[in-house]
Amino acid sequence: MSAPFLEVEGLSKDFGGIKAVDKVGFHIDRHEIVGLIGPNGAGKTTIIRMITGLLRPSAGTVRFKNQKITGRSLNAIVNQGIAATFQVVKPFRHLPTLANVMVPSLSPRAKRKGDWVKTLERRAMDALEFCGISNLAFEPASVLSHGDLKRLELARAISTEPELLLLDEPFGGLNPAETALIAKSLKRLHKGGRFGRLHSEGPAMMIVEHKLSELMKIVDRVIVINFGRVIAIGTPQEIVSNQQVIEAYIGKKGVR
Repeated sequence: MSAPFLEVEGLSKDFGGIKAVDKVGFHIDRHEIVGLIGPNGAGKTTIIRMITGLLRPSAGTVRFKNQKITGRSLNAIVNQGIAATFQVVKPFRHLPTLANVMVPSLSPRAKRKGDWVKTLERRAMDALEFCGISNLAFEPASVLSHGDLKRLELARAISTEPELLLLDEPFGGLNPAETALIAKSLKRLHKGGRFGRLHSEGPAMMIVEHKLSELMKIVDRVIVINFGRVIAIGTPQEIVSNQQVIEAYIGKKGVR
């Protein structure tokens, strides 16, 4: 049997004696969209930051395509094929939206994997068009709405040509129409449709999200953590009826 696409084993993180993540283990297969959920403060963002190299684990191992990436730099991990978006968007605010996407398009992986028949500017514009904000290409990022900044964050991530995309609350702060648009874009990206052309396969994804009704529509499996530990893994149908998950969120009265 082949090794998992992404494998996390015994991942832990301590902050001054507080155990934010405690021996977490899970895997993601190449063709999956996986949700990572849990109450506020459960350790979800910390897990993403450890996978991407922004935080060094206190213990544990992360393997991507059967190679250990624990402790590697963010740049090295991006160039191996993992990209991430975060709930707090930090663009180059005074640069045009287009330039914000051109910067990650200069990464070694993007240069190696990208369609270099096209110019750098054209490929960045393709990413903006895919995310629905090409009309804002020459506006400074500082004038973008929250929803448009979320789409810019996605455009920047996919411009690195990832095989695994980690998304930290991509629906956060969006209205229902904006949420539906992002969800549709993620499904299309996962199926291989990108930049106006079809690829053989899109990236695998792990999505951290609190809008569970939207998340459950697009994921194959769900990982639930509480107090830094995995308490359940299963299909969306299994998770919404899991009593331990229900109690972790709102006690014993049921899931909203």
